[in-house]
Amino acid sequence: MEQFDLFPGNETRPDLPKDILEYKPGLFTIQESHDIMQALLTETPWKQESQQMYGRMVKTPRLTAWYGDSNNYYPFAGSKFTPYPWTALLLMIRSRIEPEAGVKFNSVLLNYYRNGNDSVAWHSDDEPELGINPIIASVNFGQERRFDIRNKKDHALKYSVSLQNGSLLVMKGNLQHLWDHQVAKSSKITQPRINLTFRFIKT
Repeated sequence: MEQFDLFPGNETRPDLPKDILEYKPGLFTIQESHDIMQALLTETPWKQESQQMYGRMVKTPRLTAWYGDSNNYYPFAGSKFTPYPWTALLLMIRSRIEPEAGVKFNSVLLNYYRNGNDSVAWHSDDEPELGINPIIASVNFGQERRFDIRNKKDHALKYSVSLQNGSLLVMKGNLQHLWDHQVAKSSKITQPRINLTFRFIKT
């Protein structure tokens, strides 16, 4: 299996699948990223959810929180969760990324990876509430982590990108329908990371 780094040295390669991924490092400055990270760590009501896997309920290896418009619900593991109301900080972040993504967002899922033991397994965000070819904006603060995608029909077709502190990754096109993505565990990771995935949920 051959794996390609989409963004060596922060430069996009000619073979970058721009119809499904767009990476923008340094959207937030180092100081902004530090301040945002500290605020999110201390002010967010983090919770570890459980989901059905292999016939039993298991805790997800990360902490999460859901924010959004009052009439939206977050679908997860067969359940729906009511979002917390938007904070001034999240609205500021949203205002910065919407022009980059070219879409308005009405919700955001916060993921807190405490260290390399926290992860998210192969999956796709293809819930009916997100519609066809959803645009999802992934904002990253803290420890740099590798983000992998693989083709659902051909797992040998795989790409990776290191998501840097203060960066934005826009997932679009048919990515959620034809590809899976993950953030794998890593014994080399010792520092926390917070990831915000902004979405538009149809109500």
